[in-house]
Amino acid sequence: MLSITGKARVDKKTKNLAGRFQRGEIAVIDHADLDSTCARILVERHAAAVINASPSISGRYPNTGPGIVLAAGIPILDGVGSEIMADISEGDELRIEGDSIWKNGTVIASGTRLTMDKAAELMEASRSNLASELGKFAQNTLKFIEEEKFLILDPVVVPELRTKLAGRHALIVVRGEGYKEDLAAIKSYLQDVRPVLIGVDGGADALLEYGFKPHLIVGDMDSVSDEALSCGAEIVVHAYGNGKAPGLERVKSLGLHAEVFPIQGTSEDMAMLLAYEKGADLIVAVGTHSNLMDFLDKGRAGMASTFLTRLKIGSKLMDAKGVSRLYRRTAGAKELLILIAAAAAPVLVIAYQSPAVRTWGGLVFFKVRRLLGM
Repeated sequence: MLSITGKARVDKKTKNLAGRFQRGEIAVIDHADLDSTCARILVERHAAAVINASPSISGRYPNTGPGIVLAAGIPILDGVGSEIMADISEGDELRIEGDSIWKNGTVIASGTRLTMDKAAELMEASRSNLASELGKFAQNTLKFIEEEKFLILDPVVVPELRTKLAGRHALIVVRGEGYKEDLAAIKSYLQDVRPVLIGVDGGADALLEYGFKPHLIVGDMDSVSDEALSCGAEIVVHAYGNGKAPGLERVKSLGLHAEVFPIQGTSEDMAMLLAYEKGADLIVAVGTHSNLMDFLDKGRAGMASTFLTRLKIGSKLMDAKGVSRLYRRTAGAKELLILIAAAAAPVLVIAYQSPAVRTWGGLVFFKVRRLLGM
């Protein structure tokens, strides 16, 4: 029987673990339908195991998160029950044996060990529910259009910024599915074009990891590190329809200034609208939500706003994968000189071995000395 021990990290929001989770710790979460973005956070942080109070695959739709975690060799103890969130505190030493959770020598809860076979079976069964979920998404989108039609039809009042976006490319980075591959694919584009870099919450940390400093950090400020917030980027905090901006207090506690942008929808939407309304020529998206499965993976009604935001921006928006296919770096003067020098070097070496060339070179050298009076 497999036994796993480790320190507990407890949070209902899986993405909140990113800033404090350490290798070999056990994630205790309450996350129905574990999505791919949160799953990759657990994998990147090298979790020893995942204890989920809720079902990781409920059958609502075929979510890919559990498969990502299991493929990385991280066990998932599923459906433990919501009481576990109160029974385990941050930092508790836990031991998982089979389907049981031990704390201080006592079994405190049990669940079901999710296997790859079981996950595949649940995923296949949930595919039959896609039509129903699509219908719900369509209804929610129509409702959002009715209530928030100004988002598409009217200009959005955006805060004044020091960072100039008019006439420039803007790169928006969300730490979502495939963001690492996207950033790696467009590295030459970033170096040559030098777009305005906008990190959406943890997307700012993603940019810093790749050696790029963000010009703007936008969002709820719930999954971005203090180090990223303090890097010198301009900060824009997402405020909701009721005017509340939950992330503003955190920014102020670090002694930093921030603008506030009140808008319905997600922080991802806010970043796109900010770039669009400020006159960016092209908006390149990294790790954002661009298809039905992405929207369902987020598991919230607010994703309808993302669909509408993309509809408004239209042809100005391009996915990073498209940029990597269209953009090809052209050689600069430096690269051409290096290429010419590399090609000429072996020719000069071979020519110097010829007696005639050496004699001719000596005569040229003698004439130059006479002209210079040497």
